[in-house]
Amino acid sequence: MPQIDIFTILAVFLAIGAIYIIGMLLVVPIKIVIKFIINGIIGAALLFFLNIFGGFIGINIAINPITALIAGFLGIPGILLLLFLQYFL
Repeated sequence: MPQIDIFTILAVFLAIGAIYIIGMLLVVPIKIVIKFIINGIIGAALLFFLNIFGGFIGINIAINPITALIAGFLGIPGILLLLFLQYFL
């Protein structure tokens, strides 16, 4: 029966740890990208519906690249920020 020395066992554990760390480094950016995509969809939808239905009560935010980026990156807080900026500045 072949003997396994301590260095072989240590190398296997280090390899497993390295694979885990590399896997986590790949998963975290994917989570961030998915979060930005979801925020972008929610922000764009809210900006669109706010312009459609907000016209009845006098709320209107112009859709341009700056407002689209703010709504896309921040989502709901971005829409609230745009409303605050429009009516208080």
